[in-house]
Amino acid sequence: MLSQSNTLNLSTVTILKQKGMVILSLAEYEKLRESAIPTYYLKGKEAEELDDLVREGRKEYKAGKTIKVESLNEALKIYERRNKNK
Repeated sequence: MLSQSNTLNLSTVTILKQKGMVILSLAEYEKLRESAIPTYYLKGKEAEELDDLVREGRKEYKAGKTIKVESLNEALKIYERRNKNK
């Protein structure tokens, strides 16, 4: 049902057309969030490789070898420069 304020109220969804917003209940948001991103479960060699990658990253972080950047593109450029010099 659309009211005078141009707001549509459903059981769990409110759409504010004039502001371009959708308001969901927390339960509805959680359902939407869970269904929007697939969950992957790794086993065997893939899981071990990921564990190794995480361990390596933690070691580099503790050793101060990580960098702080504003974007992924910036990080990749720095990473490429570092690997060319090796």
